[in-house]
Amino acid sequence: MVSSLQTGWDEEASEKETALNEAILGINLEGTTLYVGKVRDGRLVTQFFHRITADGSEKAVLAEVFQAIDRLAGDDVSGIGVGVPSVVDVERGIVYSVANIPSWKKVPLKEILEQKYDVPVHVNNDANALAAGELYFGEGRGHKDLVGVVLGTGFGLGVVFNGQLSLGSNCGAGELGHVPYRNSEIERYCSRKFFDRKTNMQELMLRSRAERGDKEARRLYREFGEHLGHAMQIILYAYDPEVVIFGGLLSGAYPLFKDSMLQTMKESFSYPHSLSRLKIFSVEGKSDRSTLGAAALYLDYVQKQKNDE
Repeated sequence: MVSSLQTGWDEEASEKETALNEAILGINLEGTTLYVGKVRDGRLVTQFFHRITADGSEKAVLAEVFQAIDRLAGDDVSGIGVGVPSVVDVERGIVYSVANIPSWKKVPLKEILEQKYDVPVHVNNDANALAAGELYFGEGRGHKDLVGVVLGTGFGLGVVFNGQLSLGSNCGAGELGHVPYRNSEIERYCSRKFFDRKTNMQELMLRSRAERGDKEARRLYREFGEHLGHAMQIILYAYDPEVVIFGGLLSGAYPLFKDSMLQTMKESFSYPHSLSRLKIFSVEGKSDRSTLGAAALYLDYVQKQKNDE
């Protein structure tokens, strides 16, 4: 699938735009699907997806990644941003235990891609890709403090503080999914794991039933929203963002859990004035977000390098 997209960008000049004149490749691995796009002048001009063989060897999967990148690589590309659903050593660009690809236990992806394509590469996790993409290209534009929340097989956060990604010392600044909650941890209640425990039905099928008015399906989404409301309070206490943006597969069900989430927040959050100013968006289903987010990882890296000079 190849599509040409015109993704909006503010016309006013900004410091972030200085890195946008050359082409950047955004590579985002979601499950076993690799999304690849080329960004130029702040716009995603081309993108496509490429299926990855989940049970392939490390080298075999890398070969498939190369095959996808080769379709867009060229002399006009100045850098590559890569988002991966895994633990990442951001400084060295090493990915560990990549979700859904068992052979990728420890892959020095940055080094491999830089040697092959001879351009700078920045690798980070998928939650940080969501946050960076919204900061540079989406609902986070014009804001300095935001949190991107990936609601999928897990619960992950990307945190933007003062206009840049905040990673922490070990790229763990957004790992709230492992915060203790009830008899387990937040991720057990605020990700697909919640629905996997409650029903044998695939979440998309459950969502379809809820949208058609099925009472039990709608009850499950309300319960999910209540748990997410408690998680949101932790996010607000920890980061005090202007904006929270939901991405990931489950964010497409936002209308089904929005009301119960907000009600839980209103009932027990200690600072109603802060809550009244908070903006919340859901971006699942916007096909450009995945590759734009990955490209934004590289832009954020370049911006930090400039600030350190």
